[in-house]
Amino acid sequence: MSASAIVDEICRVFAERGHRSYGEHVTELQHALQCATFAEQAGEPPAVVAACLLHDYGHLLHDLGEDIADQGVDARHERIGANRLQEWFPAEVVEPVRLHAASKRYLCWKEAGYYDGLSEASRKSLALQGGPMNDTEAAEFELGAHYDFAVRVRRYDDQGKVPDMTTPDLAHYRPLLESLVAPR
Repeated sequence: MSASAIVDEICRVFAERGHRSYGEHVTELQHALQCATFAEQAGEPPAVVAACLLHDYGHLLHDLGEDIADQGVDARHERIGANRLQEWFPAEVVEPVRLHAASKRYLCWKEAGYYDGLSEASRKSLALQGGPMNDTEAAEFELGAHYDFAVRVRRYDDQGKVPDMTTPDLAHYRPLLESLVAPR
Protein backbone atom coordinates (compact mmCIF):
# COMPACT_ATOMS: atom_id res chain seq x y z
CA MET A 1 0.00 0.00 0.00
CA SER A 2 1.47 3.37 -0.98
CA ALA A 3 1.87 6.26 1.46
CA SER A 4 -0.85 8.12 -0.41
CA ALA A 5 -3.27 5.18 -0.12
CA ILE A 6 -2.53 4.82 3.60
CA VAL A 7 -3.26 8.49 4.23
CA ASP A 8 -6.39 8.18 2.06
CA GLU A 9 -7.56 5.42 4.42
CA ILE A 10 -6.87 7.52 7.51
CA CYS A 11 -8.70 10.49 5.97
CA ARG A 12 -11.62 8.24 5.01
CA VAL A 13 -12.02 7.08 8.61
CA PHE A 14 -11.91 10.67 9.88
CA ALA A 15 -14.47 11.69 7.22
CA GLU A 16 -16.82 8.86 8.20
CA ARG A 17 -16.44 8.99 11.97
CA GLY A 18 -14.71 12.23 12.91
CA HIS A 19 -18.08 13.87 13.61
CA ARG A 20 -18.44 11.73 16.74
CA SER A 21 -18.45 13.59 20.01
CA TYR A 22 -15.15 13.66 21.84
CA GLY A 23 -17.03 14.63 24.98
CA GLU A 24 -15.54 18.08 25.62
CA HIS A 25 -17.86 20.10 23.35
CA VAL A 26 -15.70 19.17 20.35
CA THR A 27 -15.81 16.36 17.83
CA GLU A 28 -13.13 13.71 17.45
CA LEU A 29 -11.84 15.48 14.33
CA GLN A 30 -11.79 18.90 16.00
CA HIS A 31 -9.88 17.43 18.95
CA ALA A 32 -7.33 15.73 16.69
CA LEU A 33 -6.78 18.88 14.63
CA GLN A 34 -6.47 21.06 17.73
CA CYS A 35 -3.87 18.77 19.31
CA ALA A 36 -1.83 18.68 16.09
CA THR A 37 -2.15 22.45 15.68
CA PHE A 38 -0.87 23.13 19.20
CA ALA A 39 2.06 20.76 18.63
CA GLU A 40 2.87 22.29 15.26
CA GLN A 41 2.71 25.84 16.66
CA ALA A 42 5.10 24.80 19.45
CA GLY A 43 7.63 23.57 16.88
CA GLU A 44 7.38 19.91 17.81
CA PRO A 45 9.06 17.33 15.58
CA PRO A 46 6.93 15.80 12.81
CA ALA A 47 6.48 12.51 14.71
CA VAL A 48 4.95 14.33 17.69
CA VAL A 49 2.63 16.37 15.46
CA ALA A 50 1.48 13.18 13.71
CA ALA A 51 1.01 11.36 17.02
CA CYS A 52 -1.08 14.29 18.26
CA LEU A 53 -3.26 14.08 15.17
CA LEU A 54 -3.65 10.30 15.44
CA HIS A 55 -3.62 9.70 19.21
CA ASP A 56 -7.36 8.99 19.41
CA TYR A 57 -7.61 7.14 16.09
CA GLY A 58 -8.73 4.07 18.04
CA HIS A 59 -11.94 5.89 19.04
CA LEU A 60 -12.79 6.03 15.35
CA LEU A 61 -12.16 2.32 14.85
CA HIS A 62 -14.46 0.86 17.50
CA ASP A 63 -18.24 0.76 17.43
CA LEU A 64 -18.79 0.84 21.18
CA GLY A 65 -20.55 4.21 21.16
CA GLU A 66 -19.58 7.77 21.90
CA ASP A 67 -20.41 7.61 25.61
CA ILE A 68 -18.51 4.45 26.47
CA ALA A 69 -16.73 5.97 29.50
CA ASP A 70 -20.12 7.03 30.90
CA GLN A 71 -21.04 3.35 30.77
CA GLY A 72 -18.00 2.49 32.89
CA VAL A 73 -16.07 0.82 30.07
CA ASP A 74 -12.51 1.49 28.96
CA ALA A 75 -12.40 0.67 25.24
CA ARG A 76 -8.57 0.75 25.32
CA HIS A 77 -8.73 3.03 22.30
CA GLU A 78 -5.03 3.80 22.60
CA ARG A 79 -4.19 0.16 21.91
CA ILE A 80 -6.76 -0.21 19.15
CA GLY A 81 -5.36 2.83 17.36
CA ALA A 82 -1.70 1.96 17.90
CA ASN A 83 -2.20 -1.61 16.72
CA ARG A 84 -3.67 -0.34 13.46
CA LEU A 85 -1.18 2.48 12.98
CA GLN A 86 1.87 0.27 13.59
CA GLU A 87 1.18 -1.31 10.20
CA TRP A 88 1.97 2.05 8.61
CA PHE A 89 4.11 4.26 10.85
CA PRO A 90 7.37 4.04 12.81
CA ALA A 91 7.54 3.67 16.58
CA GLU A 92 8.16 7.42 17.06
CA VAL A 93 4.56 7.99 15.92
CA VAL A 94 2.89 4.81 17.17
CA GLU A 95 4.25 4.49 20.70
CA PRO A 96 3.11 7.95 21.86
CA VAL A 97 -0.36 6.96 20.59
CA ARG A 98 -0.16 3.69 22.54
CA LEU A 99 1.11 5.49 25.66
CA HIS A 100 -0.98 8.66 25.78
CA ALA A 101 -3.46 7.24 28.33
CA ALA A 102 -0.60 5.90 30.45
CA SER A 103 0.95 9.38 30.24
CA LYS A 104 -2.09 10.83 31.98
CA ARG A 105 -1.67 8.27 34.76
CA TYR A 106 2.04 9.11 34.90
CA LEU A 107 1.52 12.88 35.08
CA CYS A 108 -0.99 12.43 37.92
CA TRP A 109 1.80 10.65 39.81
CA LYS A 110 4.60 13.03 38.75
CA GLU A 111 3.09 16.50 39.10
CA ALA A 112 1.20 17.88 42.04
CA GLY A 113 -1.90 19.59 40.74
CA TYR A 114 -2.03 17.79 37.38
CA TYR A 115 -5.10 15.80 38.42
CA ASP A 116 -6.86 18.99 39.54
CA GLY A 117 -6.44 20.45 36.05
CA LEU A 118 -8.12 17.51 34.32
CA SER A 119 -11.61 17.86 32.94
CA GLU A 120 -14.38 15.77 34.46
CA ALA A 121 -14.34 13.49 31.40
CA SER A 122 -10.56 12.99 31.72
CA ARG A 123 -10.95 12.16 35.42
CA LYS A 124 -13.62 9.61 34.59
CA SER A 125 -11.46 7.91 31.95
CA LEU A 126 -8.45 8.06 34.30
CA ALA A 127 -10.34 5.99 36.85
CA LEU A 128 -11.20 3.43 34.16
CA GLN A 129 -7.56 3.35 33.00
CA GLY A 130 -6.21 2.47 36.44
CA GLY A 131 -5.87 5.82 38.20
CA PRO A 132 -2.56 7.52 38.93
CA MET A 133 0.54 5.36 38.60
CA ASN A 134 2.37 4.12 41.65
CA ASP A 135 6.14 4.52 42.10
CA THR A 136 6.96 1.19 40.45
CA GLU A 137 4.73 1.83 37.43
CA ALA A 138 6.14 5.34 36.99
CA ALA A 139 9.75 4.15 37.16
CA GLU A 140 9.00 1.51 34.52
CA PHE A 141 7.17 4.05 32.36
CA GLU A 142 10.18 6.41 32.45
CA LEU A 143 12.37 3.63 31.04
CA GLY A 144 10.29 3.46 27.85
CA ALA A 145 11.99 4.60 24.67
CA HIS A 146 9.18 6.97 23.70
CA TYR A 147 7.82 8.07 27.04
CA ASP A 148 8.98 11.68 26.54
CA PHE A 149 7.09 12.02 23.23
CA ALA A 150 4.06 10.36 24.85
CA VAL A 151 4.02 12.91 27.69
CA ARG A 152 4.24 15.75 25.18
CA VAL A 153 1.32 14.28 23.20
CA ARG A 154 -0.63 14.04 26.46
CA ARG A 155 -0.12 17.73 27.18
CA TYR A 156 -1.49 18.69 23.75
CA ASP A 157 -4.32 16.21 24.30
CA ASP A 158 -5.22 18.14 27.45
CA GLN A 159 -5.30 21.41 25.46
CA GLY A 160 -7.31 20.21 22.46
CA LYS A 161 -10.76 20.85 23.86
CA VAL A 162 -11.58 24.35 22.62
CA PRO A 163 -15.07 24.72 21.13
CA ASP A 164 -15.02 26.56 17.79
CA MET A 165 -11.22 26.82 17.58
CA THR A 166 -10.00 27.50 14.05
CA THR A 167 -7.41 24.99 12.84
CA PRO A 168 -5.98 23.85 9.55
CA ASP A 169 -8.02 21.06 7.98
CA LEU A 170 -6.97 17.44 7.72
CA ALA A 171 -5.54 18.00 4.23
CA HIS A 172 -2.95 20.32 5.78
CA TYR A 173 -1.42 17.33 7.59
CA ARG A 174 -1.50 15.00 4.61
CA PRO A 175 2.11 15.69 3.44
CA LEU A 176 3.37 15.26 7.00
CA LEU A 177 1.63 11.90 7.38
CA GLU A 178 2.79 10.69 3.98
CA SER A 179 6.38 11.62 4.84
CA LEU A 180 6.24 9.50 7.99
CA VAL A 181 4.77 6.33 6.51
CA ALA A 182 7.31 3.59 7.18
CA PRO A 183 8.66 1.94 4.05
CA ARG A 184 7.57 -1.67 3.63
